[in-house]
Amino acid sequence: MQRRAFLHNLAAVGAISCLPMSIQRSFAAQAVAVSVEQLPKLEGEITLYLGRGEGGLYENVLEAIRKRNPKLNLKIRRGATAALANSIVAESKAGVKRADVFWAVDSGAIGLISDAGLARPLPADLIAQLRPGFQYPQWAPVTGRVRTLPYNTDRLTAEQIPDSVMALADSDLSIGWAPAYASFQSFVTAMRLLEGDKVTADWLRAIKARATTYAGELGVVMAVERGEVDLGFANHYYTLRLKNGKPDAKVALGFTKNDAGCLVNAGGILALSDGDLPINFIRYLLTEEVQSYLASEAYEIPLVEGAKPPQGLPPLDTISPPKIDLTQLADLRPTLNLMRRVGVL
Repeated sequence: MQRRAFLHNLAAVGAISCLPMSIQRSFAAQAVAVSVEQLPKLEGEITLYLGRGEGGLYENVLEAIRKRNPKLNLKIRRGATAALANSIVAESKAGVKRADVFWAVDSGAIGLISDAGLARPLPADLIAQLRPGFQYPQWAPVTGRVRTLPYNTDRLTAEQIPDSVMALADSDLSIGWAPAYASFQSFVTAMRLLEGDKVTADWLRAIKARATTYAGELGVVMAVERGEVDLGFANHYYTLRLKNGKPDAKVALGFTKNDAGCLVNAGGILALSDGDLPINFIRYLLTEEVQSYLASEAYEIPLVEGAKPPQGLPPLDTISPPKIDLTQLADLRPTLNLMRRVGVL
């Protein structure tokens, strides 16, 4: 879906709104991911704190929401997700409330706000739209990303990818990683929670001995495709984006099972102010139109029931991520301390 078509589809008043109410209710009953046509118009002033995300695609969503709702005065403060989360907590301690909603690209930042008691509860019908395993009382995951092992298809087959990320410590495979990347650090945090600090530290030391470091995870995937390393650690969408531009790229997605290596993390949104406007704003991000747009353009995983995953990614119910409360990934300090102690940062 191209940007112009998306903006038109989300902003326009379409045919569904012209149908009789009985047919509209029937349509709504058939789809968990509701259409934007079924939502109330947004009116009034609202301030959004927006974590950086996906090269302007989130900005396209917000532009479309503005066009559809001319009586909405949407103010946006942009910045790194972690920095904005810290600002929200600091402002609350100072008795100042500037943000009404917070759209974060990382669930750890959401956890920081929730732990501070600043998030407002979400209505049950909104929570029910989300996939099982991604339903939280105070925040709505918008889209997800799964940790993967992209591998070079000239050097490895799918059968040679271990089911356990822990097994890589004892392998002779060459590995690419980006330990300074935020998603990698969330992955290590998940490993700490699941396996303990000692096991995680030993794993990091073993991987470091055969790993090549890159500045980011797109660089990891590109290095895998060039054959510089056998496999790497990266979010799924870097591989899918590379293959979209280069269909014959010599890289494929590998998945572990039930461990941090296939963690499904999520970006999400929460309400910081009472009233209908923040909640109804959140509803727009869970619509069929927005979910489909982020899946097709950003290759992110829709987390609303009924929305299709991005092309090239197996259905989410065929992946075996670990069971973990994503907000527990908020406490990064022990992870960073551990990574520095073993010399990977």
